[in-house]
Order: sequence, then C-alpha cells, then structure tokens
Amino acid sequence: MSTPATSPTATRIRVVDAFTDRPFAGNPAAVVILDGPVAEDWMRGVAAEMNLSETAFAHPVDQDDADWSLRWFTPAVEVNLCGHATVATAHALAEDGHAGPFRFTTRGGLLGAEVAADGAVTLDFPARPTTDTPVPPGLAAALGAQPLRTARGGDDDLLVEVADEATVRALRPDITALAALGGRGVIVTAAADEGGPYHFVSRFFAPNVGVAEDPVTGSAHTALAPYWAQRLGTRRLTAYQASARGGRLELELRGDRVAITGRAVTVLDAVLRGAAAAPSA
Repeated sequence: MSTPATSPTATRIRVVDAFTDRPFAGNPAAVVILDGPVAEDWMRGVAAEMNLSETAFAHPVDQDDADWSLRWFTPAVEVNLCGHATVATAHALAEDGHAGPFRFTTRGGLLGAEVAADGAVTLDFPARPTTDTPVPPGLAAALGAQPLRTARGGDDDLLVEVADEATVRALRPDITALAALGGRGVIVTAAADEGGPYHFVSRFFAPNVGVAEDPVTGSAHTALAPYWAQRLGTRRLTAYQASARGGRLELELRGDRVAITGRAVTVLDAVLRGAAAAPSA
C-alpha cells in the first residue's frame, strides 16, 4: 500500500494515538507535516473538521535553536502547549525518516522530543510548579467530589487533589459548572492505590478550550510531575490518566524541566483534498 503524499492538490494528514502502544487507546491527535507556513484560517478549519482534542501542524525552520515550527489547535482555539500532539508529531516525523532529536519552536517556548530505537517518545518540557489556592466556590458541586487541596498551575489550570484513585475514576462532573470556574481546565488527581503500577492518577477537563474531557494530557503533567514529586519524595514517577481511553506516562523531573515519555501508534494515514492555503501577505 502506498503512503499518502502531500501534493499541489492534496495534503497528507495522520491520526496518531499518543501515550499508548495499541490502537484506539491513549489520546488521538491529527498531525500535518508541511513544507512551510500556511494560513491560520486553514489550520483552524482542518482542526475543526478533524474534531479531535488537538491537531498539530509542523514545518521546517532554519533557526539556531529550533528545526521545526509546531502549532496546536483544538476545534475551537489555538493552544500554547500540548503534550500528546507533540508526541504524535515526533512519532510522525520519525515515521517519515527524519532524524531527531527534534527541536520545536512553539507558542509555549522551545520544546524538545526524542524518539528511541524502540519507538518510545520522550518530551523535554518546562516544569510548571503549582501554587496552593483556596478552594473555589462551587468546585465540590461541579465535581461531585470533595477537594482535599487545590492549586493553580501553568495555563491557569486548576489542580484538584481528591481522596483516592476510586474517586478520580468515578467522577461524572458538571462540565458547564466546571467551565464557569475559568482558566484552561481542571486537573483532578489522587495518589494511586498502594501496590499498583502507578504513583498517581488523574483526569483533565477543559471545556473552555472546547474539550469536555481530554483522554491523556501531556501538558497537565508539567504541573502534576512537580506536585507529586514533592508529595512523594521522588523525581521519577509513573502516571495513569484514567479517562475512558486511558494512557500511561513515565515522568522524570530534571531541575526546571520535566521529561515525559510515552508511546504512539498511527491509526490513520490519509489526504485532505486541496492544497494547504498559503499565508496572507
């Protein structure tokens, strides 16, 4: 079977499941590898058409500190940072034979990714320590669970610690009420059950950027890694995001950076009819 190719009349697009080693699990992201810049309206249109939590667009750049430009769009907005779509992009670049490590210039700063020989993708992201904050009015009712501790992290996410793993897994929050709390989203987390394979579990709800629940969220773990490293006294952590699709992440806190490792699987390789629109002059 031939590989779809970008041409003057078609644009190659892939769907990659990130933070999983099997199809139809983890977090799906659409990935478009381009030759150069394209119109922002076109990228927004593609992201809305794909209707996944994120669609990534990458093209080569000639910079001292970066080799690729990378942008991420939800169906509604462009975002500053996205972990799973960066894993998906690095996986797609390696699949195409590009040599890493990959250095990306993004709205969230300079980011790195490396693909190991066995296919594992490790991201180099800035750590985003949290600051404790009072429990917002209405939070317990919106979650349907009692918060033990709340904090604010990067992108104005609200991090909420609850009693245990079972509470995280059983959450059925009022998404409209969560949106009224403001910020990008709400991270709900708890220490994992003793004796299990994980240090902590989490879920992430982001209705204000058009994502009711994100299946697996790399960017949320830039806050979760320093939070749990301090609580548990270890810089190496194994995390599980307990959405319906689920995903496993290996984390290592390295000073003011966090290494996030996961796997990825391409599940769709196709073309969009029509060439990508050129950027306006």
